[in-house]
Amino acid sequence: MIHSNKKERPIAVDLFAGAGGMTLGFEQAGFDVLASVEIDPIHCATHEFNFPVWNIFCKSVVDITGAEIRRASSIGDREIDVVFGGPPCQGFSLIGKRVFDDPRNSLVKDFIRLVIELQPKYFVLENVKGMTLGKHREFISIIINEFEQTGYKVRKDYKVLNAAEYGVPQNRERLFLLGCRQDLELPHYPEQITRTAKSNKAGLNNQIPLSPTVWDAIGDLPEVEDYIELFEKDSVIADFGKPSDYGRQLRGLCSCDNDYSYARKYDSRILTSSLRTKHTLESIKRFESTPVGKTEPVSRFHKLNPQGICNTLRAGTASNRGAFTSARPIHPFTPRCITVREAARLHSYPDWFRFHVTKWHGFRQIGNSVPPLLAKAVASEIIKALGVNPSKPGMIQELGNENLLMFDMSQAARYYGVEPHFIERRKRNYLK
Repeated sequence: MIHSNKKERPIAVDLFAGAGGMTLGFEQAGFDVLASVEIDPIHCATHEFNFPVWNIFCKSVVDITGAEIRRASSIGDREIDVVFGGPPCQGFSLIGKRVFDDPRNSLVKDFIRLVIELQPKYFVLENVKGMTLGKHREFISIIINEFEQTGYKVRKDYKVLNAAEYGVPQNRERLFLLGCRQDLELPHYPEQITRTAKSNKAGLNNQIPLSPTVWDAIGDLPEVEDYIELFEKDSVIADFGKPSDYGRQLRGLCSCDNDYSYARKYDSRILTSSLRTKHTLESIKRFESTPVGKTEPVSRFHKLNPQGICNTLRAGTASNRGAFTSARPIHPFTPRCITVREAARLHSYPDWFRFHVTKWHGFRQIGNSVPPLLAKAVASEIIKALGVNPSKPGMIQELGNENLLMFDMSQAARYYGVEPHFIERRKRNYLK
């Protein structure tokens, strides 16, 4: 069991946890994320597998209170350092004074309510870039105003951050709103630490290293086509290749100076989250003939350029919105779609982190999440604002029961004691 030393490990709450991308990023920055809230039972089970000693509440933020989060977790009456999360927003067309009366915006309203009830020192609200465009900006002003009326202040020079500028080999832009209690100093936004080849403006960015490439991310992973077992199961003992520096980091082969997460106990010889896809011969031929960096015209799948970065990985839609699978990228050299593990590498998840055994849920969990290294960059600024010197914990953490990754929706719902169709109350809309 982890016992948080308050001086060393500040404490956090994740309000829209998903599989745990932001939870992991904040852990890597030095936080103990003692409580997380997530409505989807499948995501909850994956989160519990990866963070088994912290509490996951399988319910909507609408139906939980700050008092319940404190009482039913190890937080108790301790002061919370940060609350973070990305509430889905859909009521952007109804901008105006009655914006929170739109039920589609209730999740933002409940994020604000829970911040006020929990009274953390800091909060981080993550959302789609589309929120900053045109009339949608008025919605941000309303959110800022709500916080300012309740003892919090927010950075008005809010920023959209691109994961590719924080060590992630993927072009992914997200808005981050940073706020704190009135008695504290606002945190800063993280400085860019990597750049893409495209962003290399003459003389401006030359001192910043290039972000890892697609091949840096996945080049050392075993070729799944060599393992027939991966048609039936998602893991196998396999031969890994020589990793890049980025690959070494995600395989846990190096001790990174600024990674303050708990080491996990896992067998690094095992390739996980790698169920194969059965492609038709026709699809294989089309994938083969598509040049790297181009879109295959029939499937509209993008073929990854090994020397470039990945396009934004998307989640697809949940069962209540048609269960559409989002377009999955094509591997740069093998005529097939990438695996969940390859997507996880492109999203900066370490290899010990596991996803649901199905491709559909696995890709949904990655596509819906904030890349851990991007979350970590933001979380590190909160650590600085707290004046904490983070430290690497000495203990090795066990992972949860693998059965958690195999539940179907009704099994997961039964495990958490919720209705199987509970997930249908959550609808997400991604603005382009």
